[in-house]
Amino acid sequence: MATVKQAEASQARWTVWLRIQRDGRRFSEHHVVVPANSYVIDAIERVFALPGERLLWRHACHHASCGSCGLRINGVEKLPCITPLADYDLRKPLVLMPLSHLPRVGDLVVDFAPFFARMQAVGMPLLRQDETAPPEAGLQRFESCIECGLCVSACPAMRNPRFLGPAALAAAERLLEEPRGADVETVLRTVDHPDGIWACRSAHQCTAVCPMGVDPAGAIMRLRQRL
Repeated sequence: MATVKQAEASQARWTVWLRIQRDGRRFSEHHVVVPANSYVIDAIERVFALPGERLLWRHACHHASCGSCGLRINGVEKLPCITPLADYDLRKPLVLMPLSHLPRVGDLVVDFAPFFARMQAVGMPLLRQDETAPPEAGLQRFESCIECGLCVSACPAMRNPRFLGPAALAAAERLLEEPRGADVETVLRTVDHPDGIWACRSAHQCTAVCPMGVDPAGAIMRLRQRL
């Protein structure tokens, strides 16, 4: 039987103050009420559901599998679907802004076409060899990178529009580790130039914001050692 405290906790509500960057430099402000211990995505959904609201944002899975909801929360790249509101002082506004270094479509939505163009340039591995399942099982394991773009947004070197970027360089390093039929020399030539691994400033912000532990900075350092 649930205790009184558990019942009270299940009915608790938090008021969340959101400042959301809209088209241009304009911000809209909203106070929404969500169940206690909710995530940032829950507060955004409350804004999206407001009568007459036309917030542009992107989301799908709600559990960090699709990577589509990435944005900046108080200036830091996050996936709101796995970012608890409890991490923040709710007496202050949560400032939501779109990812940096990608063309803006509107409000919190950016265009990922340049991101995927960079990934395709290095081979964009999506599947990896499965280490546990026997071959006869026919199972495949996806790469850890969910193409959320947080690393690209956080990377200071992405101010150079020709830089391949941390996600693409991490993908290239994975191909060298497990080629799966890729031409290793071609991959090396693709990353070994001034706008490739040598444009990285070693800030390691890409690794700091990666929600999947891919460690793009470590991959770039391994590429440099290899070359």
